[in-house]
Amino acid sequence: MRFLPGLTLARRYQREWLRYDLAAGVVLTALLVPQGMAYAELAGLPPVTGIYATMIPLLAYALFGPSRILIVGPDSAIAPVVAATVIPLAGAAPGDRVAVAATLAAAVGILCVIGGLARLGFVTDLLSMPVRIGYLAGIAVVVIVDQLAAVLGVDVESEGLFLTVAELVESLGEADLVTAAIGLGTIAILVAFRRFLPRGPGALVVVVAGIALVVLLGLEGQVATVGEVPAGLPTPAMPALDPTQLPPILLGALAIALVAFADTSVLSRSYAARLGDRVDPDQELFALGAVNVAASFFQGFPVSSSSSRTPAAEAAGAKSQLTGVVAAIALGLVLLFATGIFAPLPQATLSAIVIVAVAGLFDVYSLRRLAVLNRADFGLATAALLGVALIGVIPGIGIAIGLSVMTLLWRAWHPYTAVLGRVDGLKGYHDRERHPEGRQIPGLVIFRFDAPLFFANADRFREAVLDAVDEVEGPVRRVIVAAEPITDVDTTAADTVDELLGRLDRAKIGLVLAELKGPVKDKVRRYGLEERFAQPAFPRTVGEAVHDYLEEFQVPWTDWEDAEEHEAGRGRAR
Repeated sequence: MRFLPGLTLARRYQREWLRYDLAAGVVLTALLVPQGMAYAELAGLPPVTGIYATMIPLLAYALFGPSRILIVGPDSAIAPVVAATVIPLAGAAPGDRVAVAATLAAAVGILCVIGGLARLGFVTDLLSMPVRIGYLAGIAVVVIVDQLAAVLGVDVESEGLFLTVAELVESLGEADLVTAAIGLGTIAILVAFRRFLPRGPGALVVVVAGIALVVLLGLEGQVATVGEVPAGLPTPAMPALDPTQLPPILLGALAIALVAFADTSVLSRSYAARLGDRVDPDQELFALGAVNVAASFFQGFPVSSSSSRTPAAEAAGAKSQLTGVVAAIALGLVLLFATGIFAPLPQATLSAIVIVAVAGLFDVYSLRRLAVLNRADFGLATAALLGVALIGVIPGIGIAIGLSVMTLLWRAWHPYTAVLGRVDGLKGYHDRERHPEGRQIPGLVIFRFDAPLFFANADRFREAVLDAVDEVEGPVRRVIVAAEPITDVDTTAADTVDELLGRLDRAKIGLVLAELKGPVKDKVRRYGLEERFAQPAFPRTVGEAVHDYLEEFQVPWTDWEDAEEHEAGRGRAR
């Protein structure tokens, strides 16, 4: 039952939910059709595949998905990655593109299923928040520039952001005025809906309006339209794999899996918290894999969760995954009986829907917030944005992940270090850089290193300790490392600490690790280092280590707490 949470939900289904789920499913269908077709166009595929890639995953997620109301389907964040993977491999033939896209969905699904079974739900932490913001903003820039040509009715053949923008500007005088009016008018309507009726059926309104304009004004031959949409349900078929295409497909699948699960995980956890539920991230990853595998067998392409359709389902009153099942049935009815109505739909309308959808990926508020709060994080976001916009969508994901990993390593490689002192009136020992009034005990250095000790920062630890010793006026007898932040010591770090102990020993300086955690103590003992430290090697607290030092060397020192206790004692004696 762990892998089929939909059955568990079915057993607990409450009868009063039924009318809400039925109504929400019907309302949701009105949003799913135009968005599915638009995202299929964005992925470089026939529009009908967007309906296939919506209907089948909804049914699969109802069975495998752990979230009660999450809606899955084509997504604006991964459709450009699908296009970047499929088009170079399949060329211009629609049938070839559909076949490669189905294979790509199967690869994404298999990777996610393996990740869910191996409990790798944590891997999305590789995409830090600033990097993810920049990556999505980069996708928005690329997609908007790419779709503007269809909105304006011009032909653009250039590749690369700057060349495409330059050709767009040069082609403005050749824009088809009717197409541009439809496209820009669609954008205006959708923006108005977002501003004044954010939960309204804006996509449905512009689709109906676009079809009506073409039919009533007889524009079929004047503007580009969707054309014939195949009727009937998708037929099951095994995805075909050309072995020579495996490396680029796996690369694209890995990029899509990371981005899709990052979005799905965040959205799933958010709605689980609002509904008072709990969601297993590994099961969510497994479910994402299952829906992509299901899509691949029915002429679909990779899918993810939807941050626009899930809120729409909730606003319509959805209580369970039955909403998705109802929507999938409704989509099946559309495919059987109503595909003909989409033939006159202008391509400019679909491109406008895509532009407005991806514009939401450009999170101006978050970028401004990063610029104000943390310039380094803003720099990461900007680098990710430029990487996607200038180098490409798939390389951009690699850049985004690389930046996140490099940030993690940099922060661990360059941790904060501090020499601590005793500040009158404050408990404990404090950073003397922030508290210059802090007093140092004669002959003693209290040092803090705010990171685990491992191969990349071990030399920095050694040099920082030696620098702290050199900065003290007069002879130093003991170094106390406030070691609570040190959560690990690897073998490279152990050898470096051994070298440091040798250098300090030759200078007749002892070293102890105060407040070291038990598991880390065990490692240090296994490395055979405990006897090399001054004894006791692992004082329970910094205060205890200071007391041991004062007792051993009979250092004259009056602590502010001792002075207060002395004065209090004199007062009681009087």
